[in-house]
Amino acid sequence: MANYQTARPVAGVRTAAIDEGLRAHMNKVYGTMSVGLLVTAGVAWAVGSNDALLSIFRDPATLQPNILGWIAMFLPLIMVFAFGAMINRLSAAGAQLFFYTFAAAMGLSISWIFAAFTGISIAQTFLVTSIAFAGLSLWGYTTKKDISGWGAFLIMGVIGLIVASIVNIFLGSPAIHFAISVLGVLIFAGLTAYDTQRIKTDYIQHAQAMDQEWLAKSAIMGALNLYLDFINLFMFLLQFLGNRE
Repeated sequence: MANYQTARPVAGVRTAAIDEGLRAHMNKVYGTMSVGLLVTAGVAWAVGSNDALLSIFRDPATLQPNILGWIAMFLPLIMVFAFGAMINRLSAAGAQLFFYTFAAAMGLSISWIFAAFTGISIAQTFLVTSIAFAGLSLWGYTTKKDISGWGAFLIMGVIGLIVASIVNIFLGSPAIHFAISVLGVLIFAGLTAYDTQRIKTDYIQHAQAMDQEWLAKSAIMGALNLYLDFINLFMFLLQFLGNRE
């Protein structure tokens, strides 16, 4: 079993050089992710705290989405699949621009939370999510345990969550909503650790080639994965910690 805590020497490349490159790579991943979260928060707050803007997408009283609201809700999901299909044809700069555009679309999609929940509870949930995410990501980065086997089960869980969420839009069952929220927290907690370890091991495996274009796009893809883990963890925790307006 591979030891993921310390990079092993690759032919012609010193371990210290790999470690230094890995630190720079992870800093790029977390930095890009953080900027994406700021873009999402800014767009969500700008739309969600403005009744005139929010009414373009949802009924201000019931917060039920209209046609544009449904489009805004599913746009990030469509963009994720498009990004995965286009990444090899995009330049690193193009991939980064796409990521920030996606982050803005996500902000539009979740803007309703600023009308549904108090600002204090949103801030508290964000803090709790940040602490949990940091701990899980740190564990995924430092653990000697190979958790790559988690991937298939976690992805199946995400697909199940998406299907169940779409079905419950029409059923409106509180019990199903609660179960989805609980499973969502567990699944995206696991994905946070799994994705962090995968980003690290992918870098180590490709360290010898030092393809700068690959490294740049890999950092953006890693940022996207961790961004999605953070946003989903936040949204599911908000169902438990958020206080309604």
